Amino acid sequence: DRADVIRASVTDVKFTLMLTLFLVVMVIFLFLRNLSATVIPSLALPLSVVGTFAVMYQFGYSLDNLSLMALTLSVGFVVDDAIVMLENIVRHMEMGEKPLEAAFNGSKEIGFTIVSMTISLTAVFIPILFMGGILGRLFHEFAVTIGAAILVSGLVSLTLTPLLSARMLRAHGEKEHGKLYRWTGRGFDAMLRLYERGLRLCLARRATTMAISVVILAGTVWLFYTVPKGFIPSEDTGDVRIALQAQQGIAFPDMVRHQLAAMDVVSKDPDVASYLSTVSAGNTSTILLRLIPMPQRKSSVDVVMARLRPKLNAIPGLTASLQNPPPFRVGGRQSASPYQYTLQGTDTQALYTASQALVDRMKTLPGLIDVNTDLLMSNPTVVVDVDRQRAASLGLTEQQINDALSSAYATRQVSTIYAPNNTYSVIMELQPRFQENPEALSMLYVLAPSGTLVPISTVAKITKSTGPLAVNHSGQLPSVTISFNTKPGYALSQAVADVTAASRATLPSTVSTSFQGNAQAFQSSLGSLGLLLVIAIAVIYVVLGILYESFIHPLTILSALPFAGFGALLTLVLFHVDLSIYAFVGIIMLVGLVKKNGIMMVDFAVEAQKNGTPADEAIYHACVVRFRPIMMTTMAALMGTLPIALGFGAGSESRRPLGLAVVGGLLFSQTLTLFVTPVFYVYMEKLRSRKPAPNPLPALWTPHGAQ
Repeated sequence: DRADVIRASVTDVKFTLMLTLFLVVMVIFLFLRNLSATVIPSLALPLSVVGTFAVMYQFGYSLDNLSLMALTLSVGFVVDDAIVMLENIVRHMEMGEKPLEAAFNGSKEIGFTIVSMTISLTAVFIPILFMGGILGRLFHEFAVTIGAAILVSGLVSLTLTPLLSARMLRAHGEKEHGKLYRWTGRGFDAMLRLYERGLRLCLARRATTMAISVVILAGTVWLFYTVPKGFIPSEDTGDVRIALQAQQGIAFPDMVRHQLAAMDVVSKDPDVASYLSTVSAGNTSTILLRLIPMPQRKSSVDVVMARLRPKLNAIPGLTASLQNPPPFRVGGRQSASPYQYTLQGTDTQALYTASQALVDRMKTLPGLIDVNTDLLMSNPTVVVDVDRQRAASLGLTEQQINDALSSAYATRQVSTIYAPNNTYSVIMELQPRFQENPEALSMLYVLAPSGTLVPISTVAKITKSTGPLAVNHSGQLPSVTISFNTKPGYALSQAVADVTAASRATLPSTVSTSFQGNAQAFQSSLGSLGLLLVIAIAVIYVVLGILYESFIHPLTILSALPFAGFGALLTLVLFHVDLSIYAFVGIIMLVGLVKKNGIMMVDFAVEAQKNGTPADEAIYHACVVRFRPIMMTTMAALMGTLPIALGFGAGSESRRPLGLAVVGGLLFSQTLTLFVTPVFYVYMEKLRSRKPAPNPLPALWTPHGAQ
């Protein structure tokens, strides 16, 4: 029953949403130091969320983990437009304008910037809508929800925010301010002066600044290829699946005794609340554990599995494979371990021999545990080879012999007893003491048409041998599936590379291989997500090019992307978190976030250049004027993502990589973008203003009559 886990996860996401709302409002208050000014962008938050609910209702979406996570992330984004609008109006009021006049002039000056920020940030999520497969279905609702929140927030900031500013703000200097106001003001002024000195130094040493940028770009590429990669982070839902395997050919009563020994080990663990035990046909069995809820549990699911694994494997004749069931499965067979590697071949004997060699090699790999195979070749079998001519001479057919074997060993139903309140099936079978003894097969008799009883050994040759318990097929070819798990801290990308290398060194060319299930989805997602990131950057470039009618300015705005990628990847490495699907979505979101700073700087500088200001002076004043809104929007987005990065509550393991990527990318890019983007702007303006050189080649033809 996943209901309790789902309720707990949704409750934690709602708490994270409220905490994020509080943190963002505190950021606005600390920067603006005015209660009325803080209320104005704060009102944009509930209106944007309510507007997003209306869009979700029209699309038939529900409030689940992904849509709630999108709303939580959007809290740090939807307030950005309102902050930029409000800050510009407050700046005009600080210049001596009245509230109504400042609202008109400030909104007119910043309106195009907000439109650019809103449209370009929404465009980041367009490629996610075209993702195929299970990942596309998974993130489609996420992309639509967060895109709708951004569009609604842009509309609110262009309409409601100027209206409230004109009515609620007081003219500058009409009110006495306290010590906190003056102290925070002095702190911000000191920070601004420090930034001005650093900016002048970078503009004076542009070549050095660009060289550092190139080094960071190379580091970003290196980190992307070396950082450990995963698929879907495992969640601590309190469920554990234990697959037990005994020696092949074990009798059912012996398997039950092994199962009881395993149940005794499981029942003594202090973190196990309940369990379900099942003994299957053959030599396998399963125990499903339900752990104590997380707030009352002392250990995580990984610790519980690590504690139970050696105890279960210490039971003589029993091998245990434990797994934390993934949040969802992407195809594949039901196996003892979560990741699968399938071997196929037309030569069954060569396939079986090669698969066993690969299993032995995989068990020696340092990062793999719980290596299993569905090929059970040592299962004891009894072969009954019917002599058809001899049986025919005695008046027997092969069907009669099969019926006799079925009646003895196949639990055939021969009758039904109808009682007043129930019905009972009558099953005919041999006594258990005869079923457990293969020698008793020779004592079986078949009734001939003449009425005589013919011993089955008279008409059939009975031999003992070993063989596979089942012959599995994949795509109409015989196959063997090897399942494996990874040790804690060992990335799936490393495991896939190790298995692939072991396969190439072990298997003959006649055996084909492929990953299945989640491992196959992980392989295919690596290429598709990289392409998705490139498409997202290309879409933003096109959108910015249309908005600014320039090929140069979009490059300047996007110059901060390498810093964001470097910060996100470095944060994942420092916190020992894989680059999973959620972390990759966080990096795609960074593409839309970090370019906001560039838009605010470039937009102001372009307007200044239209009035005749030189490029270096224009970008310098743009950075100084836009320093406060840039810091405010970045800190708001940072505080909006920080609760997700901290990773507390049910299901937080999936959300945490996304939060870490966004927080790390924002922190690192925020520091460097304020210095590198202005330098990049100056270089791009010099390139744009350079006149083309005259063509030195002579004309290939001259018009008729020309001298």
